[in-house]
Amino acid sequence: MQYPYLSIGITDSAENIIQQIDKELQQLREKNIDYSIKEVDFEGTTSVVCNLEGEPVFSKKSNQYELLKYHVSNALADHVIQQYEEKLLNRIINSNYGYFNSAEKKEILRISLKIIRNDDKVFFNTLFQIRRRNLIIKKLMEYFESSSSIILDGFVNFRLKDYIKELEDIIDNAVDDFLVEREYKEFIRLLRYFVEIQESKFNFIHVVMQYDENYILLDEKKREITNECIQEFIAELPESEINHDDLLVSSLITLAPKSIIIHNWERFKNQKLLDTIKNVFSGKVILCSGCSVCEYSFAKSDRKD
Repeated sequence: MQYPYLSIGITDSAENIIQQIDKELQQLREKNIDYSIKEVDFEGTTSVVCNLEGEPVFSKKSNQYELLKYHVSNALADHVIQQYEEKLLNRIINSNYGYFNSAEKKEILRISLKIIRNDDKVFFNTLFQIRRRNLIIKKLMEYFESSSSIILDGFVNFRLKDYIKELEDIIDNAVDDFLVEREYKEFIRLLRYFVEIQESKFNFIHVVMQYDENYILLDEKKREITNECIQEFIAELPESEINHDDLLVSSLITLAPKSIIIHNWERFKNQKLLDTIKNVFSGKVILCSGCSVCEYSFAKSDRKD
């Protein structure tokens, strides 16, 4: 007697996929539904066959068979994500962005994987992770409605077009991030050059961050020099175009100190600004952990009040 089954044709090792399916199908045993999983080789083709035991083939529309399809689809979705996703990303990058060199493609792949795996724990990326997995499950369930046998490679390549479109969108975003990062690195390289050709006017410059995101510059004698440093830049700009972050970087480049001590650095709300200063003045930036200069901002605020 035949029993309801699902057959999955594969090209790689069966061990991993059998473990994934068996782990997922444990939930059937909790419902007192018996099943078996075995590897079958026929004319050089390897298949993983999942059988319901004790339920004849004529009851393929039964709840037990629907559960089998659902749990196998879940396991296969995880397998696709783990085993196919990076290969698909590589294929899309090589196809759509062939004009990048090998190193650039590897960096785009790294950024794409970072987005897909949600390394930064971004809420919306978590939602997109769930969406992509559910999209694969939905397509598998639809396929198993009309067939009990599937060739996984063919399914991924020809039946997951919506899923692959999602991957293409992720790569497009990764390319945008890559280009922005490349421009930023070139910008940092240029600023470093400006610093190198400048003659150092001070051994130390103190940058004291305020609560209002503004800053105060002190020379090595702890004399405030903020206004005289930024005056020449402000004079050349309309008030509406004044950017205090840019003024800080420009002032420090002009002063070209041998060392920069940043006080109250944890008040930087613009982390990119702090990173820029550290990158431009590589090895010259000291983040103060607390001293009398850090209190300068308190005293100045008190006088204003």
